[in-house]
Amino acid sequence: MNAAILDLVARRSPSTVEDYDRGLREAIQLVALLGLWRGRFFEHAAFYGGTALRIVHGVPRFSEDIDFSLLETDRNFSLRPYLDSVSRELEAFGFTCSVQGRDRFTGGAIESAFVKANTKKHILQVAPTAGLAERLPANQLLKVKLELNTEPPEGFSTEAHAVIDPVPFHVRTYVLPDLFAGKLHSVLCRRWKSRVKGRDWYDMIWFLRRETPLHLAHLEARLRQSGDWTRDEALDLTAFRRMYEGAVARTDFSRAAQDALPFIADSRELDAWGQELFLSLSKRFRPV
Repeated sequence: MNAAILDLVARRSPSTVEDYDRGLREAIQLVALLGLWRGRFFEHAAFYGGTALRIVHGVPRFSEDIDFSLLETDRNFSLRPYLDSVSRELEAFGFTCSVQGRDRFTGGAIESAFVKANTKKHILQVAPTAGLAERLPANQLLKVKLELNTEPPEGFSTEAHAVIDPVPFHVRTYVLPDLFAGKLHSVLCRRWKSRVKGRDWYDMIWFLRRETPLHLAHLEARLRQSGDWTRDEALDLTAFRRMYEGAVARTDFSRAAQDALPFIADSRELDAWGQELFLSLSKRFRPV
């Protein structure tokens, strides 16, 4: 394993199998981004979502997948030509991975790919004396999903950000007000049957703590694309707050906290979660 990866994992002070698993997956995410940068992928696409918030802006929670959006709609664009660059970069840093694209659903706008590596083998490389790998099934996998939206909603802006691990490079990402709009679209509209994605609510609080303004026009574009805003008039702050308060009323925050818990370091951040807290946050939203 490359010394830069060993250092990257060690800096997270891992002590459990779960710690090492997350550290290795974050290292895979970073090296995959580096490979995409070397392949000039960010001339066509931007990095967004929870992993962008963590890697670019330091949100203090682990995020599993890597999400991208084309800068302009192009249904013929494919992630596949860039996967060789990702694979070469992972190999150069000492990972033994498979990088596989997944065929897009007919008529769908989302293309996916997966990086898969054997968990036991890689934990033995980064923690050979910890006695942790022996507890793992031989076939357990480290998996990182890459997902590309080839039909992005309108009205977003992007900017370049430096990433310094495992070596310095750049990524293109949405600006914060547009990342906030994307996160609030998830808060309002993500539907996982009875499961609540508490990570969305956790990230929302992070934006509010930073007093990030909300780009309502981009949120409206996302809502129109998903069919959740069909009125002729533009989405304004009053209408958004009504939608937000309805989402709060529908959410089981005990389940939301349980979803977020494995991804954060300090469980006390979730102690006050409930409808009263989240309803009180409604007045904190402010438009760009």
